[in-house]
Amino acid sequence: MKGKLEPAERQKLIEEGKNLKEGLVSLEEDLLKLTDELQQEAQCVPNMTHPDVPLGGEDCSTVRKVVSQPREFSFPVKDHVQLGKDLDLFDFDAAAEVSGSKFYYLKNEAVMLEMGLVNWAVSEVMKRGFIPLTTPEIVRSSVVEKCGFQPRGTNTQVYSIEGSDQCLIGTAEIPVGAIHMDSILSEVSLPLKYVAFSHCFRTEAGAAGAATRGLYRVHQFSKVEMFILCRPEDSDSFHQQLIQIEEELFSSLGLHFKTMDMSTEDLGAPAYRKFDIEAWMPGLGRYGEISSASNCTDYQSRRLGIRYRPDSSTPSKKGPTQFVHTLNATACAVPRMIVCLLENYQQEDGSVIIPESLRPFMGNLEIIGSKYKQQLV
Repeated sequence: MKGKLEPAERQKLIEEGKNLKEGLVSLEEDLLKLTDELQQEAQCVPNMTHPDVPLGGEDCSTVRKVVSQPREFSFPVKDHVQLGKDLDLFDFDAAAEVSGSKFYYLKNEAVMLEMGLVNWAVSEVMKRGFIPLTTPEIVRSSVVEKCGFQPRGTNTQVYSIEGSDQCLIGTAEIPVGAIHMDSILSEVSLPLKYVAFSHCFRTEAGAAGAATRGLYRVHQFSKVEMFILCRPEDSDSFHQQLIQIEEELFSSLGLHFKTMDMSTEDLGAPAYRKFDIEAWMPGLGRYGEISSASNCTDYQSRRLGIRYRPDSSTPSKKGPTQFVHTLNATACAVPRMIVCLLENYQQEDGSVIIPESLRPFMGNLEIIGSKYKQQLV
């Protein structure tokens, strides 16, 4: 084009350039679409699994530890729904009218119990070096996806906000995991250990039947969640630390429970390995999951772009940035803890004793019973 060209030849080259430009725009649009499709497919691929994880379905999960024995009752036990009705602690009927099924009002001492459990859990975990957080409860759909959850689809557990790219969180793991999104952390800052309080929202698609009765499976609940970002070589040991903290917390409440090493088919997409704690719920007549602790290795950090820079002062550690490992664990899922406490600490006269470790967080309340027979210290 810079040389001496005949007008017809120049015009021919101009037209060719226009065609190339238009073709390039079309190719770029195709590339963007294909990249997005590839990303969507990649996000459906779950994490690898630890070599010691039991293979198979939920029945193949193995027991790691059993703590204490089930309490023996000398009287017919009630479930938490009946206890709550007798002691005026819940209102499921009004909540169903206001919000729909699987919602609830807490009343009277149940409100104190929820707040006491939250403050107790946060306080106990902070003693172990965790930074307390409260989190946003609405996040971008892309963040949910990067954490390994599917915000769309018929069986999603995520509530999406119509007309936006946002969702309600199903766990504080999502906003806590994303707090360092697209960051490069210094090695000296690791591990970062957080304990976060949030409300959680889950569709519970497909959940029905007696196993979901009362407070056991609901659409909205309060939860205290632990979250750790660490170096890859440390994640196994922190996973053990998290399950130990959970076991210490629930032991201090006097609960009978078992710790499970969950099988491959029961792992969520992000989990490399997951330990669940299932507590005995005498009113329901079965064990119920009250917490889990998961090592997600670098599954979430790769998607969220969370890396760390090895300490340059150590020659053997010089090198490119690396992805952190992330771990999460439940310190207290409030409704299920209320189920456990009411059912395990019920008395023959219909009252419920408050475990000693919770009393300082509940105004030293000792017993939930008749509204005129509260025992205060």
